[in-house]
Amino acid sequence: MTAEVKTLVDRMQAFYEKTGDFKSGFKQDYKYKTFRRTQSSTGTVTYKKPGLMRWEYTNPSPRTFVLAGSKVYMYDPAAQTLSVAAMDTSQLSASVTFLFGQGNLAEEFAISKGDCKDCKGTLLVLDPLKTEPRFRQVRLEVDPTTAQVLKSTVVDPDGSENTIAFVDLKTNVGISADSFKLNPPEGTRVDDFTKPKAQ
Repeated sequence: MTAEVKTLVDRMQAFYEKTGDFKSGFKQDYKYKTFRRTQSSTGTVTYKKPGLMRWEYTNPSPRTFVLAGSKVYMYDPAAQTLSVAAMDTSQLSASVTFLFGQGNLAEEFAISKGDCKDCKGTLLVLDPLKTEPRFRQVRLEVDPTTAQVLKSTVVDPDGSENTIAFVDLKTNVGISADSFKLNPPEGTRVDDFTKPKAQ
C-alpha cells in the first residue's frame, strides 16, 4: 500500500469511527453479469451506532430492510409480509463493518489506487487477502477532502456488480433508536425464521 493510499484509508476509517449516526440518500445499481442487465433502485439509508441500519427503498417498489443486532427484518408492503432472519454480524466483512466504525480494511485487503475517469473522488481497489466466497473485489470511491465514501461497489464471485452511491450524506444528526422499529399494519404476515420450528 502506498503512503498516499494508507493516509486516505486511515482518514476514512477515522471518519466512520467518529460517526455516531448518519442519514443519506442512495442509488443502487445491480449489474447482472449473466443477464447483462442492470436493476436500479433508490431510497434512503439511516445508521446509528452500535449496528442499527435501515434501508428504505422507494423505487422501483417500496421495501424496508432493518439490521438490528443479530437480526435482519425485511418488510414488503405490496406482499404484506415481514420476514425476520438471524444475521451473524461477526461474520460481516470489513468492507461493510468499517461503516459501523469497526473492522480494519488494511488487515483484510490489499488496497491500491484505481484509475477512474468519471469518479468525483479517489478510487480505492480492495482485493481480499484471503479467499473470500462472498465477493471477488470491493471498490470504494472516497472524497479526498472529507474521507467519506461516495460510492461502494462489491463485485460478486460471478462478476455481477452491486454499486451503491451515497447522496447528500449527513453525519451525527441525532437519530433516535425508534427510527429502526418496524410497525407493519394489521394483516401483515410475519415469518420469523429465528424461532425454532415446532415439532
